[in-house]
Amino acid sequence: MPDLDPLFDVLASSPGKVCVMGSANADLTVRVASLPKPGETIAGGPLEVLPGGKSANQAATVGRLGVAATFLGAVGADPNGALLRDSLVDAGVDVSHLAEAAEATGTAMILVDDEAENCIVISAGANGTVDAGFVRDRGDAIRAAGVLGLCLEVADDAVVEAARIARDAGVTVVFNLSPVRDVPADLLELVDVLIVNEHELAVLVGSAAVEEGAESGDWSDAATALAAKHDIRTAVVTLGGAGSVVVETGAEETGERSVTATLVEPLPVDVVDTTGCGDSYMGSLMAGLASGLGVRDAARVAAAVSAYAAGGAGAQASYGSAAQVREFAGTGRRG
Repeated sequence: MPDLDPLFDVLASSPGKVCVMGSANADLTVRVASLPKPGETIAGGPLEVLPGGKSANQAATVGRLGVAATFLGAVGADPNGALLRDSLVDAGVDVSHLAEAAEATGTAMILVDDEAENCIVISAGANGTVDAGFVRDRGDAIRAAGVLGLCLEVADDAVVEAARIARDAGVTVVFNLSPVRDVPADLLELVDVLIVNEHELAVLVGSAAVEEGAESGDWSDAATALAAKHDIRTAVVTLGGAGSVVVETGAEETGERSVTATLVEPLPVDVVDTTGCGDSYMGSLMAGLASGLGVRDAARVAAAVSAYAAGGAGAQASYGSAAQVREFAGTGRRG
């Protein structure tokens, strides 16, 4: 296991502040032997209702690592809304900007099989009330942060407005192109750090460039395309069990751009459930950036945090504190 103690010391001694704007969902989770095929009915285990939603998961990760986190979003006036609010508070997240909507709390219906693979269907519910006006009314919370986290489980206009407010205030914008879909070009131009998996990156730069990077480690075509098309010069590509790679592109000189690709090795773990692991990766990356770590070191912390999460069930329910993840990174044992 790598020695990550110095990096966790930075989080403990120089904590920054992260704002996450987006979704909060109740995860309705059922374990199955194998994921069903189209038209197939299968038996499953007991239904579990757990706190989730990509953005809420990210905020909870930040809070559990001891870094200040603020969440902007909406839940319903129902038991699932109370579950989500309580979980965020328990993680140490500021929920003073979490609105209560007339709509039911958003839900994610999740199946997890014996190989720890999952499939997820999302119903937006109260998340659908988060729009540009909602964000503008809470813009001061974004301006007060060092890092803003965004994904695509709320409307595009809300995401773009949050990114614009952050850019104008000099706040670092970290964006996850997930759930993947076409997005406004002006949104991508506001992104400082992009987090994507291989499929999501292929939507932006084409599958050939991604395949070349994954197979040979040469990410120059993908990085050059991100910089030329979208002015994104820092990206983190998550590769599942193969770890992740930090891709950084320098300024164009004499018609060429310098590209640095740094592989971040995964930590070994007995995988139980991968639900929310990507969110824990993004949350811990943001916590590291807000605390002054460079993106490569922040990605090393993220690798440990997400591996720890994969060893437990559920999303937020599987996240560890800084002390727990630090011990796991040092011993390989999940406390």
